[in-house]
Amino acid sequence: MGRLTTHILDTAHGGPGAGIAISLFRVEGTQRVALGRFTSNLDGRCDAPLLQGEDFAVGTYELDFAVGEYFAKAGVALPQPPFLDVVTLRFGIADAGAHYHVPLLVSPFSYSTYRGS
Repeated sequence: MGRLTTHILDTAHGGPGAGIAISLFRVEGTQRVALGRFTSNLDGRCDAPLLQGEDFAVGTYELDFAVGEYFAKAGVALPQPPFLDVVTLRFGIADAGAHYHVPLLVSPFSYSTYRGS
């Protein structure tokens, strides 16, 4: 069965993004349906897949990462409002039997992502 995982790397400090709030949504038309809230662990990952089993279906999804709050708590001097506050990644799941890994590499002023393995 397929599953969705994530991993957050803090490229400004060269380590995992621990304690970052993550929200998962399924996009249905113009609406976002909330599927869950998570917090990254000390390794920048979640302790279990964000989505799996029957809930893991073909469709469009969004992950919201609360990076502004994370960097503020880490003592990073941020402009107000911060350049990056909540990073939203919209992605599609085309194969409900596959593993989709969506990493976020982030600093206070930039981010990147890719489909990992």
